[in-house]
Amino acid sequence: EKIARIFNVDPKEVYVTSGGTESDNIAIKGVAFAQDRRNKIITSTIEHHAVLTSCEYLSKFGYEIIKVPVDEYGIIDLDFLSKHCDDQTLLVTIMHANNEVGTIEPIEIAAEIAHKHGAIFHTDAVQTAGKLPIDVKKMGIDLLSLSGHKIYGPKGIGVLIARKNVRFDPLSHGGHHEHRKRAGTENVPGIIGLGKALELAIKTMAEEEERIKRLRDRLWEGIRSEVSDLKLNGHPKKRLANTLNFSVRWVEGESLLLSLDQHGIAVSSGSACTSGSLEPSHVLLAMGIPHEIAHGSLRFSLGRFTKEEEIEEVIEVFPEIVRKLREMSPLYRK
Repeated sequence: EKIARIFNVDPKEVYVTSGGTESDNIAIKGVAFAQDRRNKIITSTIEHHAVLTSCEYLSKFGYEIIKVPVDEYGIIDLDFLSKHCDDQTLLVTIMHANNEVGTIEPIEIAAEIAHKHGAIFHTDAVQTAGKLPIDVKKMGIDLLSLSGHKIYGPKGIGVLIARKNVRFDPLSHGGHHEHRKRAGTENVPGIIGLGKALELAIKTMAEEEERIKRLRDRLWEGIRSEVSDLKLNGHPKKRLANTLNFSVRWVEGESLLLSLDQHGIAVSSGSACTSGSLEPSHVLLAMGIPHEIAHGSLRFSLGRFTKEEEIEEVIEVFPEIVRKLREMSPLYRK
């Protein structure tokens, strides 16, 4: 009930899952398996792999998968969506904000376009739950995925919100749990932890956003003032306060990551789900960023426990790390 109140839905529209990935899978595959009249699913080129691979899986069952391109900032092309959304479209699934660059998508407009053709609208809100206000009814959301550990709740717990008018088949069978939509014993401690985590996040959302945004901007300005040839990835304004993604020319992202790690600074060179891959981020490539620049990208994620002195420490050591790595690069033009 606490989760339902936060997102302005009926408690019966809240389904507990093991996390964002399972929620995405149930939303996309469940809706597809529950009908046989429409054959088109529209998503974007920068979605989380849980969404992209679920859509690709459904292509085996005859579904046409359309991917909406994005601009240089990672914002979806609404004209493209309008052009390709029609009466054969079953589902439009667009993330609320991107997990790598933080760009916030115009999901309310996307939902309007979907509904104009009788399509269902799903959003992956794993990155925005507890960080941005979300009113499922007002925003026209039919299906919403979220995860507990992204808001300092327990791992292994998530939620799928599905409006009453949305039909979807269960992907697991057995007991009558979760209104017969997800069989298996419910994770009661996880549910309690998620509810409390959401409550705390909502309570401090406005002040935390302002504090983290101030730290993020200080980090970017401090680094940019000392290091040349940097490129900010994502929208300069329409992005999450906690995410800073930029590319460093003439340096490999993995080298930067390892060097920073030696100073006790944890960053990412892509999404957490693809950190073992040598391929550049599919998100950055979709934004039109060349391979060689995408390879030099870093993502700094700030949060509730990030302190000013940690930001200053990064600003102090980062320029020297880049200088040393560039000196070793055969491509660097001094």
